[in-house]
Amino acid sequence: MRFWIIITTAVALIGGVIAVVATMTSTTVALSTPTHGACRPLPQLASDPGLDLTDEQLGNAALIIQVGHELSIPPYGLQIAVATAMQESRLRNLPYGDRDSIGLFQQRPSMGWGTREQIMDPRYSSTMFYTRLQQVPGWQDMQLWQAAQAVQRSGFPYAYQQWAQLAAELVQRFGGGLTCVTPGGPHVEKAIHYATEQIGDPYVWGATGPDAYDCSGLMMASWAAAGVQLNRTSREQWRNGDPFPLAHAARGDLLFWSHDGTPVGIHHVAMYLGNGTIIEAQQTGVPVHIRPIQLAPAEGGLMSQAIRVRAPIQAQA
Repeated sequence: MRFWIIITTAVALIGGVIAVVATMTSTTVALSTPTHGACRPLPQLASDPGLDLTDEQLGNAALIIQVGHELSIPPYGLQIAVATAMQESRLRNLPYGDRDSIGLFQQRPSMGWGTREQIMDPRYSSTMFYTRLQQVPGWQDMQLWQAAQAVQRSGFPYAYQQWAQLAAELVQRFGGGLTCVTPGGPHVEKAIHYATEQIGDPYVWGATGPDAYDCSGLMMASWAAAGVQLNRTSREQWRNGDPFPLAHAARGDLLFWSHDGTPVGIHHVAMYLGNGTIIEAQQTGVPVHIRPIQLAPAEGGLMSQAIRVRAPIQAQA
């Protein structure tokens, strides 16, 4: 009798384990493969490859976003602020910095940002950043690094852009909002319209416009025209949205080429226009152009997934 009880218990435990594994597998598939036209949930912990945010960093990001909400700053402004603080201090309230720079945003008492005691108050320094951002004419139409630079005047202005996606995820987590763009929606058409207006402009490595572009520079500038901020490089832009099978690629999706078929090997990006065509800034000597593309089977080096860009929720209206 005791032997039968042990066997019965073991079978029940095995069945429970199988059920749990099945549930976990189902959840994993649901998260990693979004249905056509739908976003997958953002990860629970906003992070960059190789970068785990501490409780201190997450707390400071949440405070920056909270202050922005209190001042009625739109989500894009929150993203700019978080990216700026990440670049300046790695989201830490530092009591030191270059010359007399201190605090989350490395503001300087000698440059009129306030007293040392005031700047070391994260709520005060966040308020000061937003106040000066709002004084920049047209900041909402600027690329992220340009808006941040207009406030901070850094010696490395482009560095702010590398934190665009991380900042977007933090804004999403703490009450901002990003969702997948709607294929064929007005923001997609704005991005495509900008890109097609650049046809004939030369390819220049590292260029982001307005008269020359490299591949990721064209994508960044085109989506910026639609109010959506992408990261700077093609490899980083892979993380600016959700993956869809090439068979489900929609107008406005980003397509990527890789040396080894993985995100690490990505070296080129283009925008899908639908009907088997893309627009791209391909290489030196070849101006911005539209060309046919083969998706099935995929042409050489083309990644097996398209990326549908995430956009601020208000851009979906």
